Amino acid sequence: MTTTECNKQGIVVITGASTGIGRAAARQWLDLGWQVIGTGRNRQRCDDAARELGGERFTMLCADLARMAEVERIADEIAALAPRIDVLCNNAGGVVAERRVTMDGLEETFAANHLAPFLLTRLLMHALSPGARVIATSSDGHAHVPGMNWDDLGFEDGWQSGRAYCQAKLGNVLFTRELARRYGPAIVSHALHPGNVDSNFASHCEPGMKAYMETIRPHSITPEQAAEALVWLGTSEEAGRISGRYFEGLTEAAPSPAALDDAAAARLWEVSELLVSRRLRPVAP
Repeated sequence: MTTTECNKQGIVVITGASTGIGRAAARQWLDLGWQVIGTGRNRQRCDDAARELGGERFTMLCADLARMAEVERIADEIAALAPRIDVLCNNAGGVVAERRVTMDGLEETFAANHLAPFLLTRLLMHALSPGARVIATSSDGHAHVPGMNWDDLGFEDGWQSGRAYCQAKLGNVLFTRELARRYGPAIVSHALHPGNVDSNFASHCEPGMKAYMETIRPHSITPEQAAEALVWLGTSEEAGRISGRYFEGLTEAAPSPAALDDAAAARLWEVSELLVSRRLRPVAP
């Protein structure tokens, strides 16, 4: 597999661009001559990213994507800025140390990691250019759960930080596959496990997960290295010829059996639509 890049210069939207992989990817896309629209949750980090990367081709927006009203607002702001979107990187996500319920009545991990990218993609569907690419930053952690916990997606019973995170990352892969099934070839979608990255990801983890992340830090890659795969999926000719795939870095890999369950992917789409139904707008079938 080569790393041939398309010659075109386009418009990319990157959530979670205020730090880590997203910020590194924004810099790399700017170096390629693209227009970049980034989002971030923390105002100070957003301002820092704007100062570092700012210019005519970079715009930084601030929103807490765990709140569906904020997803709706930011979708409108993005659509107003971009006449078309060539790549949408649903990169924002994270893990929390304790179970929290958002103002929408949703468990925060599931809301931020799965429902936010689901809703943002749906709201921006009209702005996606033909053949646009939608990339989900997932995790190999998706394989650590046997499937979606359909009877209790928010883990009211038996919530654990890592368990909630891994289920949401499984949701990313299922959404990627269902998006490809429903909208290919008009949309190319891929899911990415970027690797173990030395970033601020673990800053909000519960103590056990934070301790584990510290043990693997010496073997982690930099955000810049991880971002290369995100940019490659968004720009390479090779990645544009296939869809609905799961990658670990630059290498296509087999996701877990649960992630290959087409019935589960369709069911998750339908359940997600119900959970965010008041925010959705009509889209072409």
